[in-house]
Amino acid sequence: MGNMFTWKLHGDGKTLNPGEVVDPDERMTWGRTAGIGAQHVIAMFGATFLVPILTGFDPSTTLFFTAMSTALFLLINKNELPSYLGSSFGFIAPIVAVTTAHKGIAVASFGIMVTGMLLALIGLLVHFAGAKWIDIIMPPVVNGAIVAIIGFNLAPSVWNNFQKAPDTAVVTLAAVLLIAMLFKGLLGRLNILLGVLVGYAYACFRGQVDFAAVGKAAWIGFPHFHLPQADFSVLPMFIPVVMVLIAENVGHVKSVAQMTGHNYDDHIGTALFADGLGTAIAGFGGGSGTTTYGENIGVMSATRVYSTAAYWCAAAFALILSLCPKFGAIINTIPAGVLGGVTTLLYGMIGMVGVRIWVDNHVDFGKPLNNMTAAVTMIIGIADFGFAINGVKFNGIAIGTVAVLVIYHGLRAIGRATGAIPKDDGE
Repeated sequence: MGNMFTWKLHGDGKTLNPGEVVDPDERMTWGRTAGIGAQHVIAMFGATFLVPILTGFDPSTTLFFTAMSTALFLLINKNELPSYLGSSFGFIAPIVAVTTAHKGIAVASFGIMVTGMLLALIGLLVHFAGAKWIDIIMPPVVNGAIVAIIGFNLAPSVWNNFQKAPDTAVVTLAAVLLIAMLFKGLLGRLNILLGVLVGYAYACFRGQVDFAAVGKAAWIGFPHFHLPQADFSVLPMFIPVVMVLIAENVGHVKSVAQMTGHNYDDHIGTALFADGLGTAIAGFGGGSGTTTYGENIGVMSATRVYSTAAYWCAAAFALILSLCPKFGAIINTIPAGVLGGVTTLLYGMIGMVGVRIWVDNHVDFGKPLNNMTAAVTMIIGIADFGFAINGVKFNGIAIGTVAVLVIYHGLRAIGRATGAIPKDDGE
C-alpha cells in the first residue's frame, strides 16, 4: 500500500519535452501537480454541477461524493488508471421521472444505489469471467440504442426550461457553441462551464437570479446527507442506466490506453466495479450517481500529464469545495433559462454518444434486423411511451430497453431459423 502512493518524479519535475508524457506512476513537482489537479476540477465542474441542479439534488453533497468516488476509484485500480468520477448524466431521466411522479429525492437515491450495486456486480463478473458475454447480450446496435434514448428522452424537459426564459437560453446556448469553436485547447474544452457563466451573467443583468439563499448559507459546513427510501417500482427506470455506465467506463479505459500506450484491458472489470461501488455509496448518502469523465480526458490530452497524483489533488480540492455551503448555494441560483440553453446541447450529446457507438462499431443499418431494432427503440424512447402494471410504472427508457433486447434477439433467432439471416452472420 505504501508503494502505491509513491510517484516517480518525471525528469526535473518542471519541464516536459516534446513527445514526452507523464505516466500514471509519475508526477511533476507537487506545485505543478496540484495545479493540474485544479484544472481537472474546473474541467469536470460544469457538467458535474448541472446534474444536481437539474434533478434537485444538493450540489455540495454531489461534489462530496464525486471526491469520495474518485479516491475509491484510484484505490481500487491501484493508482494505475487515471480518472475523475463526476456526475453521470445517465441518471437525469429516471430521477426526473421519479420526482415528476412526486416520489421524492430519497426514492431516486434508492434507484441510484441499486444501479451502482448492479454495476459493481457486473464489474466483478467482467474481472473474473471477461467482457465477451456483454458483447453477446448487448451488441453495438443494442447498446447504442439504449444509450441514445437515455439522452433523447429528455428533450421535453429541455423545452420546458427553455421556454421560461428564451432569451437567456439562446445566449447560453450560443456561448457554449461559439466558445468551443473560437478557442483551442483547454478553453475550448471548457465551453460548457464558460457558456454557463456567460448565460448566468446575462441572467443576472436581466434580473432572473435570486440570491436570497446565498446570504443565509454558512461558509463552512457539511453537505446535506440523506438515506435512500426503498421503492422497487422505480427500478425499471434506473437499471437501463447501467448500459450507459458500462459504455462510458469501457470507453474511458480504451481512451486512456490509446493516449498512454499502456494496455488497460485488465482494468475494465475493476473500473466498472469501482464506479459501481462509488455510485452505490453516493446513492446511500444522497449524492448523484458517478461515472468517468471525458472532460478530464481532454485535460490529460492537453497537458500530457496522466499522473494519478493529479487526480488525488483534484479529489482533495473537490472535497474542500463541498464543505462550503455558500458555494453550493451559489450553484443553486442558476436559473431555468441558463439550464434550458446548455441542456439543449448536453442532452443531445448524450444521445449522440449512442450514435457514436453505432459509428465506431460500423453497425450496418442496411441490414433489416439492425434497422428495425434501432428504429422502434428510438421512437419508444423519444416519444416516452409509458404504462403501469400493478403500480409499477415503465417510461420510454425502460420500455425501450426491454424492446431493443426482445426485438434484436427475438428477430435474430427467427431469422436464423428461417434462413433470412445466415448462420455465419456476425451481427
